[in-house]
Amino acid sequence: MTGPPRAPVAELFAGSSAGRFGRAQRRPRGTRIPVSIVTGFLGAGKTTLVRTLLDSPAGANTAIIVNEYGEIGIDNALLRASSDATVLLGNGCVCCLMRSDLQESLRALFADRARGAVPNFERVIIETSGLADPGPLLQTFASDRALGEEFHLQALVTVIDAPNGSRNLASAPEAREQVALADRIILTKSDLADPAELIAQLAELTAAPVERAINGAIDPAYLLDERLDQPIRIPEHDHAHAHSHGIASFAITLSEPLRWPAFEQAMAVLTALRGPDLLRVKGIVAVEGVKGPVVVHAVQHTSHRPIELQDWPDADRTSRLVFITRGIGRAEVENLLTAVAAVAPQ
Repeated sequence: MTGPPRAPVAELFAGSSAGRFGRAQRRPRGTRIPVSIVTGFLGAGKTTLVRTLLDSPAGANTAIIVNEYGEIGIDNALLRASSDATVLLGNGCVCCLMRSDLQESLRALFADRARGAVPNFERVIIETSGLADPGPLLQTFASDRALGEEFHLQALVTVIDAPNGSRNLASAPEAREQVALADRIILTKSDLADPAELIAQLAELTAAPVERAINGAIDPAYLLDERLDQPIRIPEHDHAHAHSHGIASFAITLSEPLRWPAFEQAMAVLTALRGPDLLRVKGIVAVEGVKGPVVVHAVQHTSHRPIELQDWPDADRTSRLVFITRGIGRAEVENLLTAVAAVAPQ
């Protein structure tokens, strides 16, 4: 199989010898700086939403990275007045070569913060262009382990507007991927058009929660809070049937704790065979011999370092994994997990 270079999945999923996954943490990000990505198609209202947040008390101490399409950074100029730490990435696409610019910008922000060149920000918000594919951003945080020591990807937030959202989902693959990969969705301009049809379309693409913004404002906690329930939210109905755009979302729950070598090997096989179509995997896993749940997050060929939490978020102790795929069905994944568990070493 040919394709882009892959980080060794076994190494990425493997834990340390001290407690297998290192010291258990209270929250997935530990002490790292949380990063929220705000994406959405052209004209969805991203800049208005971010600017309104920055102007509120909850948005204080926030650094902004803006990625715009075109030579003149209009959104950057609008947001600069609301944040003392604003960085503009040009060319309108945080992917491919632009990924290195994003990495350097985050490292520069961290260094400037350490030496007092910028205010002591507590979080980072990245606003993408309307044409950005969020997949490479997710891969950046999954594959750059040095960056992961300083920053934690908290949520991918997708903004979609009621007047144009249905048309954009039908015609633009970028809009569909932005929605499919989202952890949280914000619906804007619902006073200008009835969003009923759009909400039905969203339910076909994602199990992410949807909240409405009123005049560009939304409860800041929806954007900024650390919410473990978001990456493990189970779809309300089966998304595994095929859509015309090829994207499917489905959840797998497992009542018995997993042997980590078996799960690790199953993910390695799935990544090797279908990596480009494995758009995102996220969830929590009950592991034999481990008290708390293990948070896992994979994007195509790469995976975030698994993190053991000190305790479960609720009384439910089942493993819950949400898969967002292109052309991969639930049965294929379940069969693979079963087959590998049967032959993996104890």
